Amino acid sequence: MALLPELLERQAERHPSHVALQGPDSAFTYAQMLQSARALADQLSRLGVRRAGLCGDNSVAWILSDLACLLADVVCVPVPVFFSKSQTAHLIERAGLDGLLTVEADTGSEHLGHGVWFRALPVSAAGAWMPQQTAKITFTSGSTGTPKGVCLSVGQMTATTLALKERLAGVEPERHLCILPMATLLENIAGIYLPLLMGGTVMVAQLQTLGMTGSSGLDLDRLVEGINQTTPHSLILVPELAMALVTAAEQGQLKTTSFRFLAVGGGRVSSELLVRGRAAGLPLYEGYGLSECSSVVALNVPGGECEGSVGKPLSHVEVRVDERARILVRGNTHLGYLGDEPEADEWLDTGDLGALDPAGFLSVNGRAKNLLITSFGRNISPEWLESELIQAVGARQAVVFGDGDPHLSALLVVQDGRSPEQLRWSLSRLNAGLPDYARLEAVYIRRQLLTQAQGHITANGRPVRHQLQADLPTLLAGAFPIFMNLTVAQPNVPNTPGDTVMGFFDRLQSETAQARAHVTTAPVIEAIRKGRFDIQGYTWFLTQAYHHVKHTVPLMMACGGQLPERLEFVRKDLVEYIEEEYGHHEWILDDLEACGEDRDAIRNSRPDTSIELMVAYLYDRIQRGNPAAFFGMVQVLEGTSIELATPLGEAIQKQLGLPDKAFSYLYSHGALDQEHFEFFRNLMNEITDEDDQQAIIEAARMVYRLYGDMLHTIPLPASSGESRHEAA
Repeated sequence: MALLPELLERQAERHPSHVALQGPDSAFTYAQMLQSARALADQLSRLGVRRAGLCGDNSVAWILSDLACLLADVVCVPVPVFFSKSQTAHLIERAGLDGLLTVEADTGSEHLGHGVWFRALPVSAAGAWMPQQTAKITFTSGSTGTPKGVCLSVGQMTATTLALKERLAGVEPERHLCILPMATLLENIAGIYLPLLMGGTVMVAQLQTLGMTGSSGLDLDRLVEGINQTTPHSLILVPELAMALVTAAEQGQLKTTSFRFLAVGGGRVSSELLVRGRAAGLPLYEGYGLSECSSVVALNVPGGECEGSVGKPLSHVEVRVDERARILVRGNTHLGYLGDEPEADEWLDTGDLGALDPAGFLSVNGRAKNLLITSFGRNISPEWLESELIQAVGARQAVVFGDGDPHLSALLVVQDGRSPEQLRWSLSRLNAGLPDYARLEAVYIRRQLLTQAQGHITANGRPVRHQLQADLPTLLAGAFPIFMNLTVAQPNVPNTPGDTVMGFFDRLQSETAQARAHVTTAPVIEAIRKGRFDIQGYTWFLTQAYHHVKHTVPLMMACGGQLPERLEFVRKDLVEYIEEEYGHHEWILDDLEACGEDRDAIRNSRPDTSIELMVAYLYDRIQRGNPAAFFGMVQVLEGTSIELATPLGEAIQKQLGLPDKAFSYLYSHGALDQEHFEFFRNLMNEITDEDDQQAIIEAARMVYRLYGDMLHTIPLPASSGESRHEAA
């Protein structure tokens, strides 16, 4: 089999004057491209370079450097532009690089020509072992954040490129625009090598000019403008970009007439999104692959596709699914990982779950290690549900969690300003169409993107689930909760989102969001996440909980006695509520005893000033103001319990090594208050009097202030500062 260098030479002989590379300011014909790459290869040979890192933004110079490495038998190690300094340093040391090829002048660098510079690196200890035939090492951040090098040969990259060329015969995309970083193996092979072997033109623009920043930043208007100006035939997209372009096409912003083939990969794609894309003029086709198989393994194409699948495997590989439903690949797998001895097994376990249908189409159902198992024993792939959420709700990002819980929950990033009631409408529609075991019980709305810098997503946007799970209490504390009622029929929802009207419950959430931040930003939440919490802080918190929980039933009784007749339906609900809440303060004393505290001493102690003020304020509002103000406290305390009780309780128990009987209050309220809060939501939506509503909102703001003061006062190890009671 002829390899990439020889195949490129044949293209230059066949189409010497055809444009191969089109940049913003310059163009290279096939003859010019090959001549320039040879000149750079000669320079690398002169300098004695054996292993080189390739850095920089998408550019013609980047492609010429990559081709020069192929021609000079230099091991090329693309350095992703979004790698952190520590990841880049790890890559350089691990690969034992002689120097860095860059597309911009750098201190101490030598200009090799054609916009390419080389900076030699200090001689260091020998790099990690790598197979002899290695031509490219592609590093991925993976789920741990530590880059792992996949070693590939020229033959493997050539085989993938030729198999793609065979699969796309008849489509013939003549102009491809690179909108993923070229250091991404998929764009490198399918976006550069493939168009060149098909005699096409690779169009190049800096990512920033296309609205792309880092690993997941996107300015959609700039991207659409760049695509409209270049009118490409083909693009390679990740699911989030596909979603964005479908929306732009539906709104008439994106010109679609030039498109012949848009490949989507890197994550699960909703079938409904593909249908929407086709209807809007976007020929979207889903594929599947991984770096260990030189990027692409399977691909749907016109005339050879199946809905819900990632296509048939390419001709250069064999694929089977074992009895555990794991996808195995043979035939064009990597040489090995940098520094690791190659595995003897000829079948590569991809770690993905899937199925092959009788016609040979492959479907992918998520990562085996990510599988969620509910307490009812149902297995659910989070990737499937996340793709459905992104499609149904129009979220930027979605993370589903709830392993071991009766029902699943999700964290959504939504940045378009829709109201909670509009989001509830979309979520209710989605839940109605899901199997009962996969329906979401709670969805937390976040406005800020999850980022790689925080360790929450990988370079290609996939969730880093172990880090997200560790940070879940903090993430949920800063999110807006929407609780879905799974125990009764779904409430009637409007026929169209435009008909929605914000109920009082969601207005209450919205108008108290700023006050709520005083609770969610309390130092204790971050301290628990970082393991900086001790038993003194926990017993202090439980003591304050005892001093306000013991007033819950008396406050409800006082409220019920003061309610006017027009709120008789509220009084009726309070009777039921009182019965459920009675005696909970004794649970807290049980927990304190399990921690070694004297329950009588706690019973006779004085509360912190913040709690004393909070309780006194509520009695005053009930007696001298509007008794409906009591429900402002319910909004704060039960909402906070749902978001923080169980995750923080688990984190505290793990850190302090206390028995389960020391956490009856926190654990019971995490589950119990979900039912209460749904009950509370429905009750609040029945409150229609403006004065009642305003009294509840004002009380909630005050309770957030005072309860937050208590949380800010919890003693922490190695912390300093006096308590502040600003509301007082």
